[in-house]
Amino acid sequence: MKKQYILLIYVLLVCGILSVYGQRTTSKIRVDVPIDSILLSDPCILADKATATYYMTGTGGKLWKSKDLKHWTGPFDVVQHNRNSWMGERPDIWAAELHRHKGKYYYFATFTNKDIKIDTVKGNIIDRRACHVLVSDRAEGPYKPMADSTYLPADMPTLDGTLWVDADNKPYMIYCYEWLQNWDGTIEKVALKEDLSGTVGRSKLLFKASDSPWSRERQDGKIGPNKVTDGPWIFRTQTGKLGMLWTSWVFDVYTQGVAYSESGTLDGPWIQEKLPITLPDYGHGMLFRTFEGRLLMSVHSNENRDGRHIRYPHLFEVDDSGDRLVVGKRLY
Repeated sequence: MKKQYILLIYVLLVCGILSVYGQRTTSKIRVDVPIDSILLSDPCILADKATATYYMTGTGGKLWKSKDLKHWTGPFDVVQHNRNSWMGERPDIWAAELHRHKGKYYYFATFTNKDIKIDTVKGNIIDRRACHVLVSDRAEGPYKPMADSTYLPADMPTLDGTLWVDADNKPYMIYCYEWLQNWDGTIEKVALKEDLSGTVGRSKLLFKASDSPWSRERQDGKIGPNKVTDGPWIFRTQTGKLGMLWTSWVFDVYTQGVAYSESGTLDGPWIQEKLPITLPDYGHGMLFRTFEGRLLMSVHSNENRDGRHIRYPHLFEVDDSGDRLVVGKRLY
């Protein structure tokens, strides 16, 4: 009887360990993977001083870890969303970002529930898609929901939310209102609660896709600005100039541009640079400083293979000492 009791305890312990591990990851963990061989869109890197570790996430919602930026371990599952919410059981996760704010770690991401349809515009059936924020006490997660189940209107497809804390120490979400519904994608801001657990007030338009002088598409036989807004990232240069990276297309070439705020605040007006800031087929960029203080831009490359977009993360050197960002050589 004693042996049976010990065996039962052992089985329960093993099941408990496996259960916890199953929450941790359902993917095969790979070690020492070169960054430019990881299939990943919208890469975002957090340099976490508390653990002396770089954490990378992006579309798909998985997490990668590195000590040197060149070799990575992962992917780890870190999202514990509310399956009873509008997101459903298995939402698609796009453009995840990690941000440290007031001692906690926040996971900004776009969640899509394909089982819920919110609109049909010009033949396009639009899924329930929205920016949302999760929280954790640790950079490696797990990341869980906070108070509000909805940050933005349910009848609007929104994506690529990012965090910016303004000079007045007020946090904002900067996001894209998807072109599929408004037919001219926008980038907008909305104030966040102090603990980022929800939004405050109404959103405000910052600019439209059609404001771009460099993006291009052919529509009804005419050539004009592309309708897509993608991947906003706010930054401030060492001279105090407020800028925004964002991405669209030049016909079928994925392209990243930059805009600068004339007022030095989120309210703009935002003046678009005439030329893209990065090479063709690199985009959805973000900026971070290494532990040595070097400023880098994380982007993904884009290659169209038989209608599929093949994307890998890459890192570029960046100089922000003047009023304009200057993108240097590619490191990886």
